[in-house]
Amino acid sequence: MAAKDLPLALTIGEPAGIGPDIALMAWRRRRELKLPAFYLVADPDFVARRAQALKFDIPVKRVAPPQANAVFADALPVVALDRPITAKPGEPDGSSPPAAIGAIRRAFDDVMTGQAAAMVTNPIAKAVLYRADFPDPGHTEFLGRLAAERSGRAVHPVMMIWSEQLAVVPVTIHIPLRDVKKELTTDLVLTVSRIVAHDLKLRFGIPKPRLALAGLNPHAGEDGALGDEDIKIVAPAVRTLQNEGIDARGPLPADTMFHAAARANYDVAICMYHDQALIPVKTLAFDTGVNVTLGLPFVRTSPDHGTAFDIAGTGRARPDSLVAALKLAARISQPARSAVPA
Repeated sequence: MAAKDLPLALTIGEPAGIGPDIALMAWRRRRELKLPAFYLVADPDFVARRAQALKFDIPVKRVAPPQANAVFADALPVVALDRPITAKPGEPDGSSPPAAIGAIRRAFDDVMTGQAAAMVTNPIAKAVLYRADFPDPGHTEFLGRLAAERSGRAVHPVMMIWSEQLAVVPVTIHIPLRDVKKELTTDLVLTVSRIVAHDLKLRFGIPKPRLALAGLNPHAGEDGALGDEDIKIVAPAVRTLQNEGIDARGPLPADTMFHAAARANYDVAICMYHDQALIPVKTLAFDTGVNVTLGLPFVRTSPDHGTAFDIAGTGRARPDSLVAALKLAARISQPARSAVPA
């Protein structure tokens, strides 16, 4: 079966969160929103109970991945996990970690074996997983480890938050701000930027991606007056990228990079730390931003929000970001080639 004809694999995420809710909501609007076919990796009985609690008249059908396309029009296809889920909305329990992790592993296996075109992951609760001795900082790093184990070579996953208005990539991700200076190196900026340029060509069809690299310090260091990291770390990376034929510019003052006129001059903003990247994109596209993992040998997208325990099971969640993640996954999973630079 050609990649364009394969369904998407959608994970349950943290079952006590809004992942089940928004999956059900997205399926309900599948025709209106012209959604690509997907199946949910979960406990079918749990999904049916959540649908009933939300007063959604949704048939849930247990399937194998190849059956999802045929079922999708009339029922929500669910590929079953090997254990039941008992968590209640807003109340993670002992079934939460194995369900969240098991769904990721199953979706990964399906996409790597050609049963799914791409994987879309619902939000997980990291604190819940950490209490169960989950060893990775989050989804992105876990998927990078799985890909490295499967391929036998190093994989450097890169987090990009994409929206129609703005795409951003943080070079350092989930580390304390005090550790950014220690972790930020020219080599790291180069590695991340090369993967971004490669994947924007391969996945997004941008022939010559334009990269805008933010400075670490206010005013990009003000020629060293506000810190020399931009002179010693970021500027050399920009020069190297330019010498390699990549359209890169910077270091640029981050406080003037994100207004409309500035955004028109680049395809992605490469930022030096988490909040420098995510504050502007969440301000501009809070409900429609998509988390895309670059640098993997498959496509993975995710809603750009958390588990929202406080509204799980209430029907108040919005599926907008999941809908955007599903549509983007279908769009960029062509062509199905490795996204890892040689």
